[in-house]
Amino acid sequence: MNQQILIDFPNHISVYIKREDLIHPFISGNKFRKLKYNLLEAKKENATTLVTFGGAYSNHIAAVAFAGKEQHFKTIGVIRGEELATKIQENPTLKFAQECGMQFEFITREAYRSKDDEKLMTDLRTKWGAFYLIPEGGTNALAISGCEEILTPEDANFDYVCCAVGTGGTISGIINSVLPHQKVLGFPALKGDFLQDEISTFVQNSHWSLIQDYHFGGYGKVTTELIAFINHFYQKNAIPLDPIYTGKMMYGILDLIEKNYFPENSTILVIHTGGLQGVAGMNIKLKNKNLPLIQIHD
Repeated sequence: MNQQILIDFPNHISVYIKREDLIHPFISGNKFRKLKYNLLEAKKENATTLVTFGGAYSNHIAAVAFAGKEQHFKTIGVIRGEELATKIQENPTLKFAQECGMQFEFITREAYRSKDDEKLMTDLRTKWGAFYLIPEGGTNALAISGCEEILTPEDANFDYVCCAVGTGGTISGIINSVLPHQKVLGFPALKGDFLQDEISTFVQNSHWSLIQDYHFGGYGKVTTELIAFINHFYQKNAIPLDPIYTGKMMYGILDLIEKNYFPENSTILVIHTGGLQGVAGMNIKLKNKNLPLIQIHD
């Protein structure tokens, strides 16, 4: 569903949001797309266990846990941060994942940085047996195939397609499926330009660019300005945004419109990639710092 943003933008610009967050109550947005073909492949390989990686409030961890429960896989989450082992009940994401049946392997941040090493894979197989591996964030060739299905024929009339960027899988699928007259703009949640090379390995055209100016300090970082923007946007449009991905992207898009980045009469399609389950965890952090909370529920 494409929902128009009812703001009187300058230069006759129109903005619509593709509500991918409404696909599924627990596996929403790009997580649904990324897992679709990975789960089919796991079944094809007769795998019974899924192993994946994530941080404390990972949307991906929550989605894999629920998908595993729904499709009868055992799930193992390799979690960044040993200290979280004693804080599962205080963490909405990990608590939800555990209630879905996911078991956890907590590792140090140092070990997590080396998560692609074969030694860790060997150790995991020794402990948990054979498994189907889904990468951190879910990005692999099968995930990109799923994300190539986000755009539909009704989206052909848009000039720009905007997408938040984490590991690069979602935007890669979108880039591969845009029409020649369309341009994809990615809004990275992380600092640095390393994603440019990563995305380039997956895509088949050059109709895209990354806008690096709206990460708000880096992954997981938020400001009171961003919180106020998300809350105001929800009050005006009844569309919830998350503070890690979609909130930063939407802030950037509206800022670029004000700065005349887009030509007159541009039509912009914004992909809502979900991620709303992480808001509860972020609000715990904000409350502990005596900062305003994100209000995206009536």
